[in-house]
Amino acid sequence: MKTKAIQIGNRVIGGGNPILIQSMTNTKTEDVAATVGQIRQLTDAGCDIIRCACPTMEAAKALAEIKKQISIPLVADIHFDYQLAIAAMENGADKIRINPGNIGSKERVKAVVDVAKERNIPIRVGVNSGSLEKDLLEKYHGVTAEAIVESALGQVAIIEDLGYDNLVISIKSSDVMMCVKAHELIAQKTSYPLHVGITEAGTVTRGNIKSAIGLGLILSQGIGDTIRVSLTGDPIEEIKSAKMILRTLGLRRDGIEVVSCPTCGRTQIDLIGLANRVENLVENYPYHIKVAVMGCVVNGPGEARSADLGVAGGIGEGLILKHGEIYKKVPEAELLDSLKYELDHWEETND
Repeated sequence: MKTKAIQIGNRVIGGGNPILIQSMTNTKTEDVAATVGQIRQLTDAGCDIIRCACPTMEAAKALAEIKKQISIPLVADIHFDYQLAIAAMENGADKIRINPGNIGSKERVKAVVDVAKERNIPIRVGVNSGSLEKDLLEKYHGVTAEAIVESALGQVAIIEDLGYDNLVISIKSSDVMMCVKAHELIAQKTSYPLHVGITEAGTVTRGNIKSAIGLGLILSQGIGDTIRVSLTGDPIEEIKSAKMILRTLGLRRDGIEVVSCPTCGRTQIDLIGLANRVENLVENYPYHIKVAVMGCVVNGPGEARSADLGVAGGIGEGLILKHGEIYKKVPEAELLDSLKYELDHWEETND
C-alpha cells in the first residue's frame, strides 16, 4: 500500500521506498562515546535509522555531538517533557518520537510542532496499547485494535490541526494478533507511513517468534514502511532478525541466506557449531546467494541442490558444494576456511 514519502535525514520512508530497519540504543545517551560506538556497530550490522532516548536535557544536548559522528538518521525519543523535544530538534535530531497525549497542553504540543515545522523535522506519533486514553478504554471496554487506531488518529489530528503533516504513525501492542488487526484497520484510514513493530516482544527467542509472526502478517499485506524488532537483548540481534524477516518475505535481497539441516543420527560433525560459525562468517558479504550447511554426505548434496554454495559434513572430512554439485572434498578442520575462500573469490569465479 503506497504511503506518503517522508524524508528522515538522508533516508526516505514511505512512497514505495524499501522498508528501512530501525533500532534503539540502550546506552545512556549522555555518554556520547558509548552511544556513538553502539550506533556504529548497529550501522555496520545493517541498521538504517537509530533512535535514542532523551529523558534529560543533557541527553537532548548530547545529540549534537552524536550526530557529528554517525552516518544514519538520528531519532529522539521523547516522553512527557515538551522542552526536551524542542532541545532535541535544536541539537540535530532528524525526527522526534512523541505521543501528543502525554506531552501536555495544546500550547506545549504547539510549541513542539512550531519548531518541527520551522526545521521541517518529521514527527513520529507513537501510541502503545498501554497508553490509551481512559475514554477510549471505556468506549471499547478495554484495549482493542479499534481503540488503538482511534487513539493514534486522534493524536495525529491534534498535529494536523496545528497545520503540520510531516508525520509517521506507530501503533504497537504486545498482543500480536491485536497489533496485526490494528495495522489492517489503520492502513485503510491513513496514507502516512507506518512504523511497524511488536512492542515488549520479549527475550531473543520469544521476541523473535512473536515479531516474525506479527511483522510477517502485516508486511505480507503490503502494510508498513519501516520496522523495529523489539527484543530484550543486544540491539544487534534486532537488526539480524529484521533483516531475516525482510529477506524471508522477499522484501530485501541484500546479503547471504544460510540454510541448514536439523541434526539427526547420521550427523558426523558438530553441525550446530558449524552452522553458527557459517552464519557469522557470511554476515559481511553482499552477495545475494544461498549457502547450505548440511550434516552428512548422504543426503547433503541432494538437499543442498538449490544452494549456490554449501558444505556437507562426513567422518573427519566434508564436501564443498557449488551450484548443487560436489566441488571438492576437504578435511573437516578445513571446511570453514574452504567456504571462506570460495566466498572471498565468489565474484571472480562466478562472473
